[in-house]
Amino acid sequence: MNLKQLEAFVCVADKKSFSKAARELYLTQPTISAHIASLEKELDARLFIRNTKEVSLSEDGTVLYSYAKQMIDLEEQIEACFCGERQSDVRKITIAASTIPAQYILPGILARFIEKYPKEQFKVIETDSSKVIELISGGAADIGFSGTVLERKFCKYIPFYKDELIIIMPNTEKYQALMEQENLDWLKSESYIMREEGSGTRKEAEKQLKRYGIDVDQLTVVASMESQEAIKRSVMNGMGISIISRLAAEEEVRTGKVLCRKVPGEGEGRDLNVVYNKNFHLSKSAERFIKVVKEMYQIHK
Repeated sequence: MNLKQLEAFVCVADKKSFSKAARELYLTQPTISAHIASLEKELDARLFIRNTKEVSLSEDGTVLYSYAKQMIDLEEQIEACFCGERQSDVRKITIAASTIPAQYILPGILARFIEKYPKEQFKVIETDSSKVIELISGGAADIGFSGTVLERKFCKYIPFYKDELIIIMPNTEKYQALMEQENLDWLKSESYIMREEGSGTRKEAEKQLKRYGIDVDQLTVVASMESQEAIKRSVMNGMGISIISRLAAEEEVRTGKVLCRKVPGEGEGRDLNVVYNKNFHLSKSAERFIKVVKEMYQIHK
């Protein structure tokens, strides 16, 4: 037997589910099942009682659980004692994040992570969502943060935060009057300042406008910009309207520098996601980082 098998065993026992244990350990369910089967064969014992809803420890499994938990705890203590003290052994986590998570979400997560694991190091790459997924797919980043889901065969997305997109407008009499209208057909004739191609915010904005029946190909896009600040200042100066994350415009909306309203057809908002490559082994540091995100945002799956 080995520690990987015992970790799988303890996790299945704690989660009462093979599939939940697989998600927790970033492994496939067949891998978890193989670990348990190997343990049962080696120990010549049935470790779990299985039914249609969940699994529970057998009598032999309960005995093993006590020993396995001690061994895993001891492994963590050894790692903390030796690996934590050697600067050369610290593995730098590379995090790729799209603009909104990078600027408004990630700083709080990093602060919590460093508070819990002060020896860890990280490198943050801020880019658009398309590039984030490209870096994750190619193994150039360990963990990604994306504002949209781009299908890639080995990418695993974990939604952790519900972000709201809003339309921001100059605070003028014209837009104050338009704000009162229930009919939003006037949106079709406005000049738009959009995020750059590849931006998750832009992709989601276009999806939501289409749901409302607005043909995005017919919109008058006067500028595409990467900078949130440039977009907000352009709107304040009357250049056009824009669709951005509420997180990015909270201060300007609060102080009345811009007007805002929800994007039509948005529903409950869009998910911000943590993403990693299921085909690559996650380091202990990366696993800890994802665990901190789940704890902060109370993600239980």
